[in-house]
Amino acid sequence: MRRERARAGRLPEGLTVAVASVLSFALLAGPAVVFGTAAWHLVTDAGTTAFSRFSASAVFLALVVLPFLLARVVFRSGRRKGRERLTAAVPAALTLLGSSVVSFAALCLIVVYAD
Repeated sequence: MRRERARAGRLPEGLTVAVASVLSFALLAGPAVVFGTAAWHLVTDAGTTAFSRFSASAVFLALVVLPFLLARVVFRSGRRKGRERLTAAVPAALTLLGSSVVSFAALCLIVVYAD
């Protein structure tokens, strides 16, 4: 009886992790594509300086990598507190989703106002 309750309690946590992960990866697909395209154009364009090539690539790479680093920190802190793996993954997945939204909004602002 106790195992059934534990499984029933894990189902919403698992669904939360799955939905948040899918949404965050969908949101991060945009910055990843823009990063790849911008990096390719900056490397092949003859009129850009080395600093602008490096700085633009670093900004786009940070937009893609930062959500994963934040989610890892949250997951590891949850595991240090002695929580189960799935219970620690829920806040990490929600952090990944939130930081993906912030990264996507930052990318949209860069694309709109970059001239």
